[in-house]
Amino acid sequence: MSIRVKNISKAFGSQKALDNVSFELGRGEVVGFLGPNGAGKSTMMKVLTTYHEADEGEAHVNTFDVLKDKKEVQQSIGYLPEHNPLYLDMYVKEYLTFNAEVYKVAKTRIEAVIDQTGLTTEAHKKIGQLSKGYRQRVGLAAALLHEPDVLILDEPTTGLDPNQLLEIRKLIREIGKEKTILLSTHIMKEVEAVCDRVLIINKGVLVADKKLSDLREEQEQLIEVEFDYRVEEAFLKQLSHVTSVRNVSGFVYEIHFDTSKDMRPAVFDFAHDNQLKTLQLSRKNKNLESLFTELTA
Repeated sequence: MSIRVKNISKAFGSQKALDNVSFELGRGEVVGFLGPNGAGKSTMMKVLTTYHEADEGEAHVNTFDVLKDKKEVQQSIGYLPEHNPLYLDMYVKEYLTFNAEVYKVAKTRIEAVIDQTGLTTEAHKKIGQLSKGYRQRVGLAAALLHEPDVLILDEPTTGLDPNQLLEIRKLIREIGKEKTILLSTHIMKEVEAVCDRVLIINKGVLVADKKLSDLREEQEQLIEVEFDYRVEEAFLKQLSHVTSVRNVSGFVYEIHFDTSKDMRPAVFDFAHDNQLKTLQLSRKNKNLESLFTELTA
């Protein structure tokens, strides 16, 4: 396993940022790490990169213990923090040369990562002259210089325009063919576009660990319906195959079913038989966004 986390807990004063978190990531996996603000994502990433020490539990990166083998862990990881710390007055190639000397890697790696991250046309410019998308590429290039087996990316696409977003997504997918990537983001479409698997954390607790392919194939469906007046949720639970009912707003309800059969006709007939007028009725696949909302609301 490239990353193994077992029963990690971390508190800051009376606030528990991580509570008995466990998961494993294999080589070649691109894993999305989701959670509301303050859920513990950044704390977990800082534990894995040795910036924070856990209070309890253990974590390993490429078999190295994050407490006992800090130097080896740091050499195994390429880290792009949310606020990419760049020297804006330095030229791209100058900055990467500086990082290469810190890591004591061959100068040939500089040209290699410039080519890999699509920075060839920008290498002669000062970092301060670059767009946000190209600055993110510089951060990725620096993270890749020492050829780490694991990449940890904290909000790598924040603030990018649609074109930059597509370019960074493509780059992450390419890198993910050979390396293990743990990617934190608030953007559900980002995870669905580049990741194989998703971890969801809420209030320091890991509440979901799912493959995206499994999520797409799950039979559970979601029907959104609007009636002409408010009804009790228990009333709608009389429908067959219902797993849960939620009043979204006003007279609008989300009804979850544990079947792939289209349940819209059943909902319509049920409403008609009970003198309810159906103002709108639509079927939605239970996607990542609905799973996230369900687990973190």
